[in-house]
Amino acid sequence: MAGRLAVIGAGLMGSGIAQVAAQAGWQVTIRDLDDAALKRGVDGIRASLSKFAAKGVIGADDVDAAIGRIATTTDLDAAAEADIVVEAVFERLEIKHEVFRQLDKVCRADAVLATNTSAIPVTQIAAVTHRPERVVGTHFFSPVPMMKLCELVRGYKTSDEALATAKAFAEEIGKTCIVVNRDVAGFVTTRLIAALVVEAVKLVESGVVSPEDLDVACKLGFGHAMGPLATTDLTGVDVLLHATKNIYTDTADEKFFPPELLQRMVTAGDLGRKTGRGFYEY
Repeated sequence: MAGRLAVIGAGLMGSGIAQVAAQAGWQVTIRDLDDAALKRGVDGIRASLSKFAAKGVIGADDVDAAIGRIATTTDLDAAAEADIVVEAVFERLEIKHEVFRQLDKVCRADAVLATNTSAIPVTQIAAVTHRPERVVGTHFFSPVPMMKLCELVRGYKTSDEALATAKAFAEEIGKTCIVVNRDVAGFVTTRLIAALVVEAVKLVESGVVSPEDLDVACKLGFGHAMGPLATTDLTGVDVLLHATKNIYTDTADEKFFPPELLQRMVTAGDLGRKTGRGFYEY
């Protein structure tokens, strides 16, 4: 199936998607707003591939071959010939709308337009296009080269053919897919982790338990590989805050209302691993 992929956004998610697709033989174009962001993305891909090579998972030639399949650009028109476009920009509806309005103008009529959203209903994103049947949710997990799951989300008008194409693509680049048949905010995985994180933060906020002990309880009591607060730090406190807000806005379900502590941490810039401090120090 390998063909042409355009990835919109050179951040951690976008570069990770680009990496695994290039490794699987896809010709990949990464688009971002400036050359500095694109360089960071490609440098991150090269570093990730080099780590796999150092461990003997792939060969040195595989690193060069994958990098050779990746092009970068600041021009969104470069997505015009892509078979599949994956949007991986910041989790704000207005930003995604801006991207999808432009993609709707430049992309081929038969292209699948995928969004890597983790919480915003796909139907809301697709509403600004003239082809909502070609829009599908492809929720990858970070770090993409390591995490095997891809959550496929059917929007209200997503066609069977578009969903099947997205599934074939995700499986070809090494992912195991689950299908979300109804476009609820937060889908399955984000809905579950958001509810757990909100309750976990409330318990810490009210002094019931320390972050460390709460995470130990989840790891040893439930068999989780990582506790919910360490997961929040890894994902980004700001990302989890936006996810819970998006779900709460769509559902008005109080269990998703973000606790004050989560909001204050974001205001203070304690966003987790990427800033050196969240629920833990790094």
